[in-house]
Amino acid sequence: MSQQVWAAQALESFDAVVQATEGFRSRTGQRLMAEQVARTFSSATLGKVDEESGEPAPTRSIAVIQAGTGVGKSLAYCAPAIALALSRGTRVLISTATVALQEQLVNKDLPALAALMPQPFKFALAKGRGRYVCKLKLDRLAGTGEAEEEADDDLFAEEEAAARAKRPRHETEARIQFYSTMAQTLSKGAWDGDRDSLDTPPEPEVWSPVAAEGASCTGKHCPAFSQCTYYDKRKELVGAQVIVANHDLLLSSLGARVLPELDNCLLVLDEAHHLPSTALDQFACSMDLSRITWIERLASRGLRIGALLEVEEIADIPKHSAQLRQTLQDLARIVMDVYGAQLKSQPSAWGPARVRVPRGELPEQLIAPLGLLAASAEGFLDALRAISKALRAEMRDKPEEAKRLSTLYAQIGMLAPRLEELHATAQLLLQDAPEGAVPAAKWFTLEVDGDFIVVKAHASPILPGTTLRNHLWSAVRGAVLTSATLTSCGHFDFFLREAGLHGDEATTTLEVPSPFNYAAQGTLIAAETRADPKNAAQFTTEMVDALLHDIARVEYGALVLFTSREQMRQAVDALPTAMRSVVLVQNALPRTQLLKRHRERVDNGEPSVIFGMQSFGEGLDLPGRLCESVFITKLPFTPPDDPVGEARAEWLRAVGRDPFSELVVPATAIRLAQWVGRAIRTEEDQAHVYCYDKRLVRTSYGQRLLKGLPPFALEQRAPL
Repeated sequence: MSQQVWAAQALESFDAVVQATEGFRSRTGQRLMAEQVARTFSSATLGKVDEESGEPAPTRSIAVIQAGTGVGKSLAYCAPAIALALSRGTRVLISTATVALQEQLVNKDLPALAALMPQPFKFALAKGRGRYVCKLKLDRLAGTGEAEEEADDDLFAEEEAAARAKRPRHETEARIQFYSTMAQTLSKGAWDGDRDSLDTPPEPEVWSPVAAEGASCTGKHCPAFSQCTYYDKRKELVGAQVIVANHDLLLSSLGARVLPELDNCLLVLDEAHHLPSTALDQFACSMDLSRITWIERLASRGLRIGALLEVEEIADIPKHSAQLRQTLQDLARIVMDVYGAQLKSQPSAWGPARVRVPRGELPEQLIAPLGLLAASAEGFLDALRAISKALRAEMRDKPEEAKRLSTLYAQIGMLAPRLEELHATAQLLLQDAPEGAVPAAKWFTLEVDGDFIVVKAHASPILPGTTLRNHLWSAVRGAVLTSATLTSCGHFDFFLREAGLHGDEATTTLEVPSPFNYAAQGTLIAAETRADPKNAAQFTTEMVDALLHDIARVEYGALVLFTSREQMRQAVDALPTAMRSVVLVQNALPRTQLLKRHRERVDNGEPSVIFGMQSFGEGLDLPGRLCESVFITKLPFTPPDDPVGEARAEWLRAVGRDPFSELVVPATAIRLAQWVGRAIRTEEDQAHVYCYDKRLVRTSYGQRLLKGLPPFALEQRAPL
């Protein structure tokens, strides 16, 4: 079948679904987006191509689509993509950034679409292994609430063991009861083993001991395999034509066969503006230079298990482990010799003290120990791989010993990822950028844990685009990236660079405007202060006065967005007594409860004002009276003051470029557009957006930011 026929049939499916949808309303922008999705996915070459036998090189096809609020983008990509996947005998992989959108797709959008499309299809949600319980671990903990303390069966890191030792007796008893109840609920079939389906998902420190992990999992050789939630969910993925995942899982599982192969599926990245930051998080690494007793435990286990299996490669484990321990101690000492004064002089209230290595050029005295560390870690890893291979062979040959062998496998697997991270961090720290190339960000941290000083080394790429180009786009054939905020200051260039698609000939862009009449539905009020926003104390005082004056007139729902916790605290402290009952402050209640109370108040005709920060500035859908006003206390600049941002700004300046104009302003434009986007959610909404930062209208970069916002009617207000 030709590309044109595939595309035409996909659009026919989209049109049929739209017309069959109750309350159907034709949206030009939605149809335009569906056409681009159909064109993109029909022209991509899928599957293996043997270029040596004369087959033409595969065609890559990638579309970057900004779809404004109200376009209906999930239907615009789902209907044509699924129709094309069914025609081409392939699958659709949809990746999102937030759990909220995943749930919307799986619980609402896809079931509705399945009921309307002529061809049946199955869909499934893909989550990381760690979201599911490991039955072996749970059974082991359910009786005691703690791991057994025998040296050969302690699967917990020493810091976790120390935390258990400090835990009050009543808390230990509560843990015992919690794990016991969890095990009983699982065995009765009243719980499916998914952390997110528990009535109250447990805190990470409670969940972590029972979470499934790839490194310690023996798969089909595990005695609990037939009852394993994770593998049951994997079976659902195999039979699904549409799989919904998230950006973290997509990037962390590259090459691991957890998700469909990227050269043989149709990939949709929704909330794509998050992809660059997710990539930096995924490919950063760190190692602890202080807490190192796990190395001895791993060596002991490797020697014992390797000897049982007669693995010859274990002979060098004592040498490698001794070298690792000594080298890590040497590195910690050298780091403190070189950077100790800087690290110790920093206040501890805001997390670990931190010092970054300028230009990524490590001091000479660190080079040799890091090289030794990388070599020792590599030798140790080779021995562990030989042991794992022998264990898997033994499991295959002796299924009756599966439980014993699975425990042995887990004992190594629980600690092996630390060794892998050690190796990866040492290698990235040693990476020396050639003249003109982009260096990695490198930094060290120090924190005090009780009486113990913890020194860590960190490294990260600084350009997400390069990382994505090398690891993701090199494997992808057909992809659609979409979001309501992909342009910055009116252009796609910033996002394309960040996402690794700038200059990629396979990439096309499309901007689909919102169907809303912003000029008639909303007003942007630039409410100025006398104080310069850079003068934080004076500005905040003035801003809070103006904010309180404005929110006093709120009749129904409103959202106030702050750029710092301190700024929000000052506003809360300044609230008059009569207004305190009207305001709901982020983190005072769980998010779902806070939003529920907000809706109840507005439904009862009462005013309700939410005070929130960045996480409330995106993905929050409060249509109509629920959010008639959005108050932006200050432009949401995020200066590059983290180590990766600092390293990137330093590199840009070194090559004669301006990080503020090239990095800070475009990133702020996307964030500001998200914040402003909370105001108008439907074609009937009427809303006001207040911004108290005069830089929006008084500076040249402010004018750039305005170009990226919806075309509201603009009002300028002098200081009160």
